[in-house]
Amino acid sequence: MSIHSFTDLEVWKKARVLRKSISTLTQKFPSDEKFKLTDQIKRSSRSITANIAEGYGRFHYQENIQFCRVARGSLTETLDHLIVAFDEGYIDEQTLKNYES
Repeated sequence: MSIHSFTDLEVWKKARVLRKSISTLTQKFPSDEKFKLTDQIKRSSRSITANIAEGYGRFHYQENIQFCRVARGSLTETLDHLIVAFDEGYIDEQTLKNYES
């Protein structure tokens, strides 16, 4: 399979699934978290796909690598937000483990 766009990248496809899943998951968070944890976790999960796409669009390989590093950081940030959601009782342990794997 040839790659014609960032949307052809397997890593972007998996990050897209994660982003959509986070969006669905956060709909169950308490309304008082709307501008706090919900906003933060949505932003970090969206940053993953956005940085992969932006890196793909860069001319130089080293620039692409840097955006992939930022995407990896956003992935780690998203996991931390999920741990907060677990600690606050918004998600159960199994849900957290599903996202960790």
